[in-house]
Amino acid sequence: MYNAFFGFTASPFNMSPDPAFLFRSSQHEEALANLIYGVQSRKGFIVLTGEVGTGKTTMLECLRDFLNSQQIAFASLFNSRLTVEQFFEMLSYDLDLRCNRLSKTEVLITLNGLLLERASAGRTTVLIVDEAHNLEWDVLEEIRLLGNLENRRGKMLQIILAGQQELDRKLEAPEFRQLKQRIALRCMLRGFDREETAAYINSRMARAGLPGQSVISPELLGEIWFRTQGIPRLINAICDNLLLTAFAMETRDATLEMLDEVTADMRLEYPAARPFHPEPGYPERVLRQAHTPRLERA
Repeated sequence: MYNAFFGFTASPFNMSPDPAFLFRSSQHEEALANLIYGVQSRKGFIVLTGEVGTGKTTMLECLRDFLNSQQIAFASLFNSRLTVEQFFEMLSYDLDLRCNRLSKTEVLITLNGLLLERASAGRTTVLIVDEAHNLEWDVLEEIRLLGNLENRRGKMLQIILAGQQELDRKLEAPEFRQLKQRIALRCMLRGFDREETAAYINSRMARAGLPGQSVISPELLGEIWFRTQGIPRLINAICDNLLLTAFAMETRDATLEMLDEVTADMRLEYPAARPFHPEPGYPERVLRQAHTPRLERA
């Protein structure tokens, strides 16, 4: 709605995980490098965790782009609320296994044949499971057993489990110790710091057609970081609404009052009571607002 008003050629703060807008922070570069390395080196199990909205799904989208470019076959399960039967059925559909997909036995036999064929040709296969923290014990156990398929060159199936921090806690449970021991690589995503948040917002606006943006001032960028704690999904939601509010008021300068309105409408919780150490020159009015708890808890 506001793209033409500000001069954007694309929506800068789309909520969908678009690799074209990937902000290559050091942690995201490291996570993607670990995922690619784990696949190429046939490490077996790789775990990617992080707080809600930190970019895990975007990382998986980038990984899928890489796998497609390398012609590496993969199955990608986005719904982890599955029974064992549903898991094997979805796995067989994604890998296009020519068998009775409702028979676990036939799926396993056909899958083993596919993996052996690809391994003999020096190729590997990948299973990506998003929202893995929701997996039931019996499904996780089946996934663990799939990780046993290997030859002298390494694991024939590379398994990536991505999920919220509950996945890390789940893997610490005694019943998951066998799976935990098989994890070769772990990656974790966190929220951006203040400098990364400003760079992230400026980067997305530049890629959308507005380099050197002046709509959101440096002081307001700092306040957005403070209220979102650097969570990319929250940053996108706030900035999208902030630009929409500025557009509605026919101004190209976002203000603190607009940010107050947006965060109040979103029922955003932020640690207003904790000590906040501003940079030199940080506006006193913004600092007072940051320490004034006015939002009701959701």
